[in-house]
Amino acid sequence: MKLSKTLMTVSGFDAIATEEREERQVALEYVAEAWNEAEDDGVASLALAHASLFAAITSMVEHHGENLTAELIASLPERIRHGEYNLMRSLQ
Repeated sequence: MKLSKTLMTVSGFDAIATEEREERQVALEYVAEAWNEAEDDGVASLALAHASLFAAITSMVEHHGENLTAELIASLPERIRHGEYNLMRSLQ
């Protein structure tokens, strides 16, 4: 699965300041490039996903603490079910 370098427009990003949104877009471009290069080198996408989640969660815990990170993660099932992380969904 090749990652797109284009940030999806989701409800959570609507409230983010333009400067922060632009910085997140640049960050996503770096992650997508590294992900795609790793896949080209034969690293399985599932291994990349696990490593990415580990890196993201440990960074969030470091910056926001365990409780806030746990609250964010607790909200993920509903957000996933609503399609926020589905690259194939249509935006309206």
